[in-house]
Amino acid sequence: MRILVTGAAGFIGFHTAAQLLDRGDEVVGLDNMSPYYDVALKEARLARLKDRNGFHFIKADLAIGEVVEAVFAEEKPERVIHLAAQAGVRYSLNHPHAYIDANIRGFLHMLEGCRHHGVEHLVYASSSSVYGANRKLPFSVSDKVDHPVSLYGATKKANELMAHSYAHLFALPVTGLRFFTVYGPWGRPDMSLFQFTRNILEGKPIPVFNYGHHARDFTYIDDVVEGVVRTSETVAKPDPDWNGENPDPATSSAPYRLYNIGNHSPVKLLDYIAVIEQAVGRKAELKMLPPQPGDVPETYADVAVLNQAIGFEPSTPIEVGVKRFVDWYREFYGV
Repeated sequence: MRILVTGAAGFIGFHTAAQLLDRGDEVVGLDNMSPYYDVALKEARLARLKDRNGFHFIKADLAIGEVVEAVFAEEKPERVIHLAAQAGVRYSLNHPHAYIDANIRGFLHMLEGCRHHGVEHLVYASSSSVYGANRKLPFSVSDKVDHPVSLYGATKKANELMAHSYAHLFALPVTGLRFFTVYGPWGRPDMSLFQFTRNILEGKPIPVFNYGHHARDFTYIDDVVEGVVRTSETVAKPDPDWNGENPDPATSSAPYRLYNIGNHSPVKLLDYIAVIEQAVGRKAELKMLPPQPGDVPETYADVAVLNQAIGFEPSTPIEVGVKRFVDWYREFYGV
């Protein structure tokens, strides 16, 4: 198939594009190469994709509607996997406009492109951040998510609402994927695993927010990509049992679906650090810090609905995933 992957130079987008190419799809990769983090890392990911047959890259900003329209008109993708976004909870505290431009305006342009060019299925990245102030664990896609605690989370919730309106009004099949703390080789430098590994190897202290009392549902990148690709093949359809008097937020009378993609096994932050120490072969110097605004104490994904829909759920142990990341880091940076 001819598939448009946005954010193709990003962490999840790069791995997703590579898997699609592995199975013989034609991939149009789109990215604006934002300097939010090291562009050299994005260039390195992109270089590996450009060496592959069937990959075509376009540097473009999704916030510019005319540019997005031209991409759809010229490339004519059959399906779209939209992974481009301004990421990061903490960054959103001081750079709110970046989130509106990329995550709201950019997503609107993607919806319009899919609507007007006959795209069969739009799969897009949401986030576990939409659960916000919720405390009932594990987090279920059938839970209400009306109390975001960061602008980043609010934009992802807005994406889900925008997607539903297009599914309802224009019968556009849309599937939102709530990712839970994705990690692995070629990961983002602003994520904890990258920062902790780098600092331990350089003999620097690592920042441990909330005094180490956080727990996260760390999800390995290969599991996430498997979920993304499988859900892209499972085109969203109306739920015949959906009831407006008792509405399930995860389905609809429109072709709309939501899924969690998480390891459904939360790990305490201090235990996670111990696994990193073992993989690196050095002890970390811990700098205990108070909670950061916008952080949540624990994430935990209920993935029963995902498993039922696509016959798969993430399961890579952190000991395996962390070691693979550390091995990649040492090789890539020559440590």
